[in-house]
Amino acid sequence: MQSFPIRQARIARALGADALIVAGLIGLDVGARLLPRAPDFTPVAATALFAASTLRIRAFAVLGPIAGMMLGDLWLGGYDIRIMIVVYAAIALPACAGALSPTLRRPLFIPAVLASSSLIFFLVTNFAVWAFSPLYPANAAGLVKCYIATLPFLRNMIAGDLAWGFVLFGGCWLLQGARAANAGAAALHAQS
Repeated sequence: MQSFPIRQARIARALGADALIVAGLIGLDVGARLLPRAPDFTPVAATALFAASTLRIRAFAVLGPIAGMMLGDLWLGGYDIRIMIVVYAAIALPACAGALSPTLRRPLFIPAVLASSSLIFFLVTNFAVWAFSPLYPANAAGLVKCYIATLPFLRNMIAGDLAWGFVLFGGCWLLQGARAANAGAAALHAQS
């Protein structure tokens, strides 16, 4: 009978820890979008994959980037709802990929997942801009013009996702290493 309350306490701790991480990642996403920076140099894809890699409740991984985008859009102003839906779906992609595949959360694959997420986001969202806005002619030449005009944003997005991924994952691994070293030192100290 004691195992049920213990299990509930563990679930509550996991929920609380995950909620704090998600809140921090949402704050990072919103802050990075609102502060001066290079266009599209944001941590959103990196925070999505990081959340999928670290949270015990994987469903929260999708919540973070979407909430961060929504809060940023509330401040910055919205745009065509059809484009917003495509943007939010593309933003959630790294979280979904990381949550569904443990392989994609391995350190070796993280840069590839982030770079491919940036590329997919670029292709899908700019297609939506071309399809749903009057900015470009509704023909193949207009689509090509849309992609060419936004190439500088792709470079910044890939650089931002990789840099923020390095900061988030690298910081987490350093913290885990420091904790392991402290635990080892404490164990040695207790033995002496």
